Formats: sequence, C-alpha cells, structure tokens
Amino acid sequence: MLTENSYAATIAKIKDEIETARLKAAISVNQHLLMLYWKIGNIILLQQNLEGWGTKVIERLSNDLRKEFPSMKGTSPRNLKYMRAFAQTYPEFVQPTAAQMENSIIVQQAAAQLPWFHICTLLDKVKVPEEKNFYIQKAIENNWSRNVLIHQIESGLYHRQGKAINNFIQTLPVPQSDLAKEMLKDPYKFDFLNLSEEYLERDLEDALVNHITKFLLELGAGFSYVGRQYHLEIGGEDFYIDLLFYHLKLRSYVVIELKTGKFIPEYASKLNFYLSAVDDILKHPTDNTTIGILICKERNKVVAEYALRDINKPIGITEYELTQSIPDSFKGSLPTIEEIENELES
Repeated sequence: MLTENSYAATIAKIKDEIETARLKAAISVNQHLLMLYWKIGNIILLQQNLEGWGTKVIERLSNDLRKEFPSMKGTSPRNLKYMRAFAQTYPEFVQPTAAQMENSIIVQQAAAQLPWFHICTLLDKVKVPEEKNFYIQKAIENNWSRNVLIHQIESGLYHRQGKAINNFIQTLPVPQSDLAKEMLKDPYKFDFLNLSEEYLERDLEDALVNHITKFLLELGAGFSYVGRQYHLEIGGEDFYIDLLFYHLKLRSYVVIELKTGKFIPEYASKLNFYLSAVDDILKHPTDNTTIGILICKERNKVVAEYALRDINKPIGITEYELTQSIPDSFKGSLPTIEEIENELES
C-alpha cells in the first residue's frame, strides 16, 4: 500500500533525476556551443592570416550567415569578433569526449564551464591571463551571474583578495588558514553606500545592514548574517559586537568590527577579547575557531603587524573605501535609483 511518506520520497527522487538530467543537458549544450564558436573563430583567424581579412569581411560574413541560418542567434559582427578573440585566447580549447560529456567532467579548459556571455565579459574586461584564470575559477566556484562577475572585475577583486594583514598562518591550521586568508579583501569597497561627509561608526553599520545583500556580495561567498550589535553578557557586564556572521566553508563564526578612523593597537586587543568570548559562549564543539576582521578607514601596515604579533586569536586587519562621500546639502536634491529608472523607462 502506497503511504504518504513513500509517495513523497518517490516524488523527491523523480525531481532529483529530472534536475540532474536538465543540468547535464545544459552543460552539454553549452560545451557544444562553445566548441562551435571556437571553431568559427579559428576559421576567421586562419583566413585573416592568409588573406588579411578586415572588419568589412566579418560584416559580410555575418550577413551571409544570417541569410543561410535565419533562425540562428549569435552571428552578429560583434559576436563573430568575440569568437575570433576566444579562439585567439584559447588556442588549445579541447572538445570533451563522450565519457566526459556523460559524467560532466571538467573539460581541459576551465572556461568551457562558463556560459558564452561570461566569456565575452572576460575577453572584454580582463587582459592578463593569470587574472582571467582567477575570475574563471571564482565564477565556477561561486556560481556567479554575469552581473556579479562584472561587479567583481570592476571592483578589482583579483588585486584585493588575500592582501589584508593577518596572523592566520600562526593561529589557524592548514588549510583553514589559507581559506581564511583568501576570505579577506584589502580594501573592502563600500561604493554602494550613500553617506554624508560626517558619518559615525553607527551610521556606517546601519548603512551596511540596510544594504546587507550588497554587503554580503562584497564580503564574498560563504558568509551568513547572524546579527548586528550582538549582545554578549560577560562577567555580569554587557558587550556588543558590531556585526556577527557565520562562514559556511570555514565552519566558524566571524566577528567584524568597524572603525571609521585610523587603526590603533587597542582595537586588536578588544577584538581578541570578543573572539575569546564567542569561542566560549557561542561556538559549538564542531565549529572551528572564531575569526575576527577589523575594518578601518585607515591602517598603518607596520603598526597593524606589531599589534597582531603576540595575539593568539585569528585576526585580519584591513581598510574600506567609499567611492565618494556625498555632502548632506546635496543628498536631498539628488534623484533616487527609482527616479532614475522611471526616467529611463519613460
């Protein structure tokens, strides 16, 4: 007799199979499309080298392909130029075997796992091969949309990630120390905030929480928001952590303290105190050691290194940047995002 539980389990299994099949089909279609574009790009490159093809020939080729394949997308002159650049950038792009297709195994070129417009973005915006490979791997690991990929490139993630001053090698085991170091950025870009010239730490904290989605994007993959001004009672006294997160990959709490001024050594001591308290009060036996991030407006590298030298808790010290602070006298006269969008639509 079919029970409700067994029926629900059956439905769940069927859904899993359908989703897996759809994923494999999407991967297969994407890989075949990339291979087609790579081959077309190579043909164009070869003819250019042999006959000196220029822009006009590509435009003519685009028109002829549109006439021959009217229902086919992606034959615009612009896209054909991307195909040429793709073939030029990846001269040894490899067609996956049938077995690789069946098992969704990574093709030799990591770029084969990305959608075409992700690749176009990389061809447009990133010229250095090492930097391009960095963004490819991050896009695959974190399942970035094209808009997120553009944001990360334009914010200079490659040059910011893992650059903050920290004591992780001394205070965390491998590979957790490497993951924690990679988690940090220097500086953090808070360009999504609109703050007046004279703002306080509470104003910065309020703005980050009000824009928590963008803040989490800037922090990076794996962060889960726990709370702000998180209350801890220690020895009968009340203490409040600016921002508390949990990092899913590191399996540890992350305490973030915000300072709108210049870093001073006392900040590291206070953060060390909070880390000890979280480890004792909140940390589960299966959690890893709590990590602290001190984000300041300014930071002297030498002073920060001395401040961390004899601290036995994992702490990173970094800076943040606002693209431009807006004076209060102008804020009321500026259009809102909604007003700009409405104007553009009309």
